[in-house]
Amino acid sequence: MNIKRIKEKITSHPIMTILIMIGITILLSGILSTIGLQATSRKISTTTQEYNTYIAEVSSLFNLSGLKYIFTSTINNFMAFAPLSSLLIVLIGIGVMQKSDFLKVAFTLLTKNAKKNSVTFVLVLISVLLGVIGDLSFVFLLPLAAILFETGKRNPAIGIIASFAGLTCGYGINIIFTSIDSSLLSLSTLAANIVDSNYAMKTTGFIIIMFIIVIMLSILITKITESYTIYKTDKYEVPNTEIEEELFLGKKEKKGLALAFLAFLIYFLIFLYNIIPGLPFSGKLLDNSQIFYIDKLFSYNSFFNTGFVFIITTGMIIIGLFYGIGAKTIKNHRELCEDLGHSLDGIGQTIILIFFASILINVVKYTNIGTVIVVALSNIINETSFTAIPLIILFFLISAIATIFVPSSITRWSILSGVTIPVFMKSGISPEFAQIIFRFGESTTLGITPLFAYFVIYLAYLEKYNKKEQPIHIIKAIKYQFPYAFMTFAMLLTILIVWYIVGLPLGIGVFPTL
Repeated sequence: MNIKRIKEKITSHPIMTILIMIGITILLSGILSTIGLQATSRKISTTTQEYNTYIAEVSSLFNLSGLKYIFTSTINNFMAFAPLSSLLIVLIGIGVMQKSDFLKVAFTLLTKNAKKNSVTFVLVLISVLLGVIGDLSFVFLLPLAAILFETGKRNPAIGIIASFAGLTCGYGINIIFTSIDSSLLSLSTLAANIVDSNYAMKTTGFIIIMFIIVIMLSILITKITESYTIYKTDKYEVPNTEIEEELFLGKKEKKGLALAFLAFLIYFLIFLYNIIPGLPFSGKLLDNSQIFYIDKLFSYNSFFNTGFVFIITTGMIIIGLFYGIGAKTIKNHRELCEDLGHSLDGIGQTIILIFFASILINVVKYTNIGTVIVVALSNIINETSFTAIPLIILFFLISAIATIFVPSSITRWSILSGVTIPVFMKSGISPEFAQIIFRFGESTTLGITPLFAYFVIYLAYLEKYNKKEQPIHIIKAIKYQFPYAFMTFAMLLTILIVWYIVGLPLGIGVFPTL
């Protein structure tokens, strides 16, 4: 009984769970490396874009050199861990908006006369659509979702769970062609050229199916949230001191809203002008060495991509500052400076969680265990005799499983595309449809893998609004997401099969079959 209680205490805190996972990974890497576990396949290099034989082997951390790596890489890895720096910067902007009372006024106006279902649907729809800006959406949307639901006198955890579900289940579903889609398309084209050297893929080849899925997925996640999640989360009492029963919108508040809107509009127009190519003195934030516009916008060398976090944060500060000036909630520069750090109060536990999560992800990546699994899964596709619907189902399952171990879309597709697309083309299925299956599959399991870098942000915010003494365990955080993952899996797989059978167009001039 005592051992059981000790076990429960150890595994009840997410930090202890992460430490256990790190320990298991180190031990497992030693065992698998000793037995010489490896997998061989053909892979497209993401740097040279060449198609070569690839051997994936497990690297051991269960030795002196492995331990040295952990100790020497931990600090640099933590400092370079994207969720940490992005979160700290974005919270500065959110702090100004919150402390100036802009968020309270704006969200109260949005929620006080709106149906709960409608608020949830809009939040989920925005979460799905914001995949176009990449992983940054996880950093600023989750805290805003919590504040939105708390302002609407609902449990903030529900907003966090619903928003995270929208962001992850909609990760591979984008109406607008994204930078990730562009990278995947390049790999798909190289793989398709193995079978047909003249095959060219279209950037508009996904728009029809994506548009329909965005709406259907948003409805599904809203339905799960309102009919299931709200009953599974703990009761939450909104502090009476924080939220008034009736919001009085006086002259000062109206002036603040007007100033905030005008200031942000000017800022947005200046920003917009600088991402439009071809106009006088425009396009300053773009990387004009790229071909596709989305690559000009999000390439590693574009000012837009490298400074996007700061661009968003500056916009938030402008909104909060000018609202505060108009509403007289910010009276001088000292109050503004104090407001900048408002959202950073009490963030210590979040930083600690991020620290240990960064170690876990770094350790798993070094051992190469996930890559070996993905390569082994690619060999199943290569050796199968399946065609048509059985092949679609098999690859959908493989994409979903592979995502749990290697969350990076580009890394997985660089391994899977070189094998998958030739097999699909020989079966009469288009490369575009293969890429859609891949993206739909990853969307079903991204939200339930702790190896996804932004899972820790989701976990940290659930813990922040947790009113119980018992902390939010990783398993509990995953359980919240599991119904979304399961239902999204069922819906997307059904739609893929129906789409294939009926032969509906995927986009402009692109169909499931060749």
